Amino acid sequence: MESFFFNITDASYKVTMEYENQEEYVKRVDISNGIVFYDIFLNSFGANQSFDIKNLDRLVAIIVVNQGNISLLDNISETNYLLKENTISIFESSRQNFSFMINSKIKIFAIFIADFILKRYLSSDKNEVIDFLYANIQDEVSCMLVDVQPIDALSLYIIEKILYKNEDNFMKSIKCEHSILEFMIHRFSLIDRLNDTLDIDEKHIAKSARDILLKNYMTPPHIKELAHLCATNETKLKQIFKKAYKTTIYAYIQKLRLEKANLLLRDKLCTIGEVAKEVGYKHQGNFSKRFFEYYGVYPKELLKK
Repeated sequence: MESFFFNITDASYKVTMEYENQEEYVKRVDISNGIVFYDIFLNSFGANQSFDIKNLDRLVAIIVVNQGNISLLDNISETNYLLKENTISIFESSRQNFSFMINSKIKIFAIFIADFILKRYLSSDKNEVIDFLYANIQDEVSCMLVDVQPIDALSLYIIEKILYKNEDNFMKSIKCEHSILEFMIHRFSLIDRLNDTLDIDEKHIAKSARDILLKNYMTPPHIKELAHLCATNETKLKQIFKKAYKTTIYAYIQKLRLEKANLLLRDKLCTIGEVAKEVGYKHQGNFSKRFFEYYGVYPKELLKK
């Protein structure tokens, strides 16, 4: 059985049109032996048709559904995952085929990353997201949904770079792989995992604090009040929260605000000032500065077509 990934021989950036019919297409791009992406647009492929991804190795897949709803069929467990429009899903799989079931007009962008690519970036901390993902696919995971969230402006911005900003051939593969790694970092950072070393009481306090902040990130309670709501004291709450999420409560609030802003910027319906106000920043300049510090790009760049 041929590997899904090792298809590059004499080129470092290989484009294969697996289907093409007028404006419809299924384009596969091998960036390197270990990273593959698909750019798919199908308008009249036919209801209840399938598009198969064959001979997969151990991998992580990030699937962006820009238009339409599709189903991903796990051929081993026969689980059918519905992937809705305007969502990004992260899956893990250990050496099996699966199929996209198509019921309507669709626009999809999907990245497949081999486990040996993830292995390059492992840390000594099993609670790191990449370490967690890598460990999972060393077991026999047929197809497992890890995370699903709405599409945001930064994701679309990076996808544009991957698809359209590498038209010249100068170090094309390296440029594209750099953008894909940027995309991976962003999407993996949104997976909110608790530290496995927490005991039951610590997990309860950490989750309670997070749930309260998720609902009140614009006007969060003071630490003393938050500790009271979580049935603990300020010092213990700060220690547990830092241990659980590897950040301070204040930094986590800023993270929630900026993530919400990133979603608002996606639709390009608000000005930067309106977005800043919506997520709790009084001054547009301060918001733009914090957004750049967190994401590495100014919000005005995400509003450009």
